[in-house]
Amino acid sequence: MRFWPPIPMLSCLPARLALFRRSGVLTQKSPFPFLSPPLLLLFLVLILHECLFPAYGWGLASTPPIPEASIQLQPFSTHTFHHPIFLTAAPGHPEGVFVVEQEGYIHFVRTGQVSNTPFLDIHSKVSSGGEQGLLGLAFHPNFLSNGRFFVNYTRTQDGATVIAEFQAPSPRTVANPQERILLVIPQPYSNHNGGMLAFGPDQYLYIGTGDGGSGGDPDNRAQNPQDLLGKLLRIDVDRFFPYAIPPDNPFLKGGGQPEIFALGLRNPWRFSFDRQTGDLWAADVGQNNWEEVDLIQKGKNYGWRLLEGRHCYNPASSCERAPSLVPPVTEYRHEQGRCSVTGGYVYRGASVPTLAGIYVFGDFCTGEIWGYHNGGTWLLTDTNLHISSFGEDSDGELYVVGYGGQIFRVMPNVVAPQP
Repeated sequence: MRFWPPIPMLSCLPARLALFRRSGVLTQKSPFPFLSPPLLLLFLVLILHECLFPAYGWGLASTPPIPEASIQLQPFSTHTFHHPIFLTAAPGHPEGVFVVEQEGYIHFVRTGQVSNTPFLDIHSKVSSGGEQGLLGLAFHPNFLSNGRFFVNYTRTQDGATVIAEFQAPSPRTVANPQERILLVIPQPYSNHNGGMLAFGPDQYLYIGTGDGGSGGDPDNRAQNPQDLLGKLLRIDVDRFFPYAIPPDNPFLKGGGQPEIFALGLRNPWRFSFDRQTGDLWAADVGQNNWEEVDLIQKGKNYGWRLLEGRHCYNPASSCERAPSLVPPVTEYRHEQGRCSVTGGYVYRGASVPTLAGIYVFGDFCTGEIWGYHNGGTWLLTDTNLHISSFGEDSDGELYVVGYGGQIFRVMPNVVAPQP
C-alpha cells in the first residue's frame, strides 16, 4: 500500500544529491561525468522515487538540523538497576526522577543517588518476565497536592493488565502499598501488553494496550472497536470511581468501547506528549519487517493488522481498500540487527539546544538512537545498549534507559580542540 507524501518530501532531493557527492560518485565540477542520457534519466527517477515513496527506507531531511554523533550519553548514576524499563519525574518536583524496574519496584533517584527503600514495592502482585511486569508509571498532574500516581502491570494470577492507583505523601517518602484498581484487561497471551500510561495536556490519563499477543494478531483485536486491546485508551480519573469517560471520546455514543481514543496498534510500548505542542507520539513495535512511529489523533486507525508500517500485512495485498488508515510518520526495516522500536520524546530541554523540537527514539536490539523532524530521520548516535525506554525529567532533559541496568543522560557531544 502507498500513501502519497506531501510535496515538502521533495526537499530530500538536495540531500540525496549531497550524499552521492560526499561519497565521491558525484563531483561539483561534473556531476554526471559517466552517465549517458538514458542512465542519467534513470538515476534521477530513482532518487525522485525514493523521495516520494519513503516507505522503502528513512525519509531524509534536506538539511539535517543536527549532525550524526552530536550527542553523547553521560552516566546518570553508578547504581546498577535490575531490568529498568522506564524513567519519569513527578510534576512540579525538580529534585529527582523515578526509575521503574520490571519486577515490580519503583525507585526515587536524586542527583544519581538511589533511595535506600523503594518508593513502591509491588513485586508480589506482578507477573514479570519476557514482556510482562511493572510496565508503566504516571504521576497525576497535581501529585504534589494530592499524592496520586498510577501504574500499569501484569498480575500474577492470570497475566491480565491492571491499571491501579496508589498514593504517597511526597516524592521522598514510601508510597502507601494499598492500591485502588481502576481497570483490568484480560490478556490472551503473555506478550504484547503495551504498558505505557501518561497524562495528556487535557489532564486525562492515556493508556497504551497491545493487541493481546501471539503473532499477527490472530483474533484481529486491534481492528475491533469492541475490544480494548490494540488501542490507545483515554479516561478521566478525576470524576467518579473507578473513572469517567471524557465527553469527546470517539466511541462515547456507541460503535465501540467508550475508553478507546485510537485503534489499529500492535504494541505501543512507549508514547509521549510534546510538552510544547501537545502532540502525541507513539512508537508501535512491528511484526516481522517494519517498525513505525505514529502521530496519534483522536478516533484515527493506525492500520494494524491490515498494515505493518506502510505495508500490507493481512491481507498481503489490496489492503488499500480499507478506509481512513493513517500511515506512520516514519518507519524502518528489520535489517542490520534492528528488531524493536523504543519510543522517546520531542526534546524540549536546555542542555542540547540543537536538539530542540526533534523527536528522539531508538531500537532495542541495536542501541541506535535516531532523530526525526519534518519528514527526515537520521542517526544521532550508536550505543551498545538494549534501549528499553527513554525518559524525561521535570526540565525536559532526556534520559536513555538500558535494560541491562544503566541509565544515561543525553548531553551535547563537545569535541575537544585539537592541539
